[in-house]
Amino acid sequence: MSFDGFVTRAVVKELRETLSNGRINKVYQPFETDLLLSIRANRKNVQLYISTSANFSRIHLTNERYPNPIQPPMFCMLVRKHIEGSIVKNIKQIELDRIIHIELQARDELGDLISKTLVVEIMGRHSNLILLDTERNIIIDSIKHLPPSLNSYRTVLPGREYVSPPSQNKANPLEADRETVLKKVDFNQGKIDQQLVTSFAGLSPIVSKEIVHRAGFVTKDSLPQTFLEAMKLFRNNTYEPEIVRSKHREAFSVMSLTHMDGGKIKFDTVSSMLDRFYFGKAERDRIKQQASDLEKRLSNEMKKNKRKLKKLEKTLHDTEKAEQYQLYGELLTAHMHEIKRGQSQVAVDNYYNPGEKVKITLDPVKTPAENAQAYYQKYTKAKNAVSIVKRQIEETKENIAYFELLLTQMEKATLEDVAEIREELEDEGIIKRKRRKEKKKVDKPKPETYESSEGVPILVGKNNKQNEYLTMKLARKSDTWLHAKDIPGSHVVIRGNQFGEETLYEAAVLAAYFSKAKQSSNVPIDYTEVRYVKKPRGAKPGFVTYSNQKTMYVTPSEDLVLKLRP
Repeated sequence: MSFDGFVTRAVVKELRETLSNGRINKVYQPFETDLLLSIRANRKNVQLYISTSANFSRIHLTNERYPNPIQPPMFCMLVRKHIEGSIVKNIKQIELDRIIHIELQARDELGDLISKTLVVEIMGRHSNLILLDTERNIIIDSIKHLPPSLNSYRTVLPGREYVSPPSQNKANPLEADRETVLKKVDFNQGKIDQQLVTSFAGLSPIVSKEIVHRAGFVTKDSLPQTFLEAMKLFRNNTYEPEIVRSKHREAFSVMSLTHMDGGKIKFDTVSSMLDRFYFGKAERDRIKQQASDLEKRLSNEMKKNKRKLKKLEKTLHDTEKAEQYQLYGELLTAHMHEIKRGQSQVAVDNYYNPGEKVKITLDPVKTPAENAQAYYQKYTKAKNAVSIVKRQIEETKENIAYFELLLTQMEKATLEDVAEIREELEDEGIIKRKRRKEKKKVDKPKPETYESSEGVPILVGKNNKQNEYLTMKLARKSDTWLHAKDIPGSHVVIRGNQFGEETLYEAAVLAAYFSKAKQSSNVPIDYTEVRYVKKPRGAKPGFVTYSNQKTMYVTPSEDLVLKLRP
């Protein structure tokens, strides 16, 4: 896991500098496992995000916007009661573990000072957030309860004494010397990086691999020296937050990862690094859990239509024999006097190509005239089928493109987008409509709004309902419309016609990013005025045709997308 003891140490240093003596103004619980604290510190309002999710547990400052449920969960209301208005007195890391204590101080109803502690335990699926009565060390409540039946070592329930997670009994690398390193590592055993992780607290596999990589040819001299140099950087709080993205992997660290190939993004603060790394990932995980049935259905519909397309193409290939059936009927009619009942095959002269003999399969039960008539019937049937099959092939191709578009939209959909996609599929009769209580008037779709570096609004549809509303109703005829060329993706509209090349380029990047070609380079983007975009009668939601377009090529950039967010 990238969020190791040293990332925790760097986060704690940053939080202590930013939040000390700050006042907690608001507490939100945007999701079941996450808490968001709004804190006024150093004359600024900052947000502290704490997540105990199984896959994305973390703590850091954030600039992201998170939903605020109308009805807050019970844990949120309890935490509000105990810590809203309290002052952050201290933030500390327990040894080099991923455990942080946020010590708070407030006054009770009588005006007496009371102390509370928020304990953040970042331990994968065992992560937790616990509110303590500091003086008595008693648990007030926790975001996850842990009864004795699940853990014999400690119980995490309201009213119980707080017991820290069991110690791993590893050596503190910040206090290690050369002899300690040599004592902990068996050079004959190999896998030096794994030995370092097993022996020293706070080390993740990625940091230990970096240390071994920097040591070069690992010897009893190079390894201890490199290890101690790295620990000196950490001891002096010298951090280099960066994200490394390779084709198959993405990782972050507070030390430069020279052993990893790929694009490197450096950050001024560890929180900005974590905020960026986890951008969209946790939400995608939640959406995947809640929309797995929908995604599976779309995937199955896609496969079903692809199988249907293969069968139709085979049928079309068979119908192309229509002319051959006509020829057989004509030749049998012309040579009927040469054919006798009971024959299973006959070879006759082809008068269209003198000198050529044509072998024709016969039904021995039928008369020569009946065999000729049978081929004429096959000819008529095949000829009539061609237009039907071609139309079915076009419809099936449209269905495949439609489901491909929906699957692309699901990749970047918010929970609200998923609800709109589900509603669209219900309207199309693809999935059964769930019985719901009558709701108030449905709000209009809300395409996402970005702002170009020239200050021009750029609107992006995130699903077909938004695409159709944006292009057919919200956009003006003189606005500029963009879409990835022949690729499933979002409709993008530049408001007005007063913009420069920079805005056009940025809108094209958005169109490429919110398309199936997000991971590609040099993505072709068509653009034209909205007046030239039409919706064919009977077309599926979001499908349009357009003309008078020009094409430009851009490479999707998440950095630019984040920069353009309002």
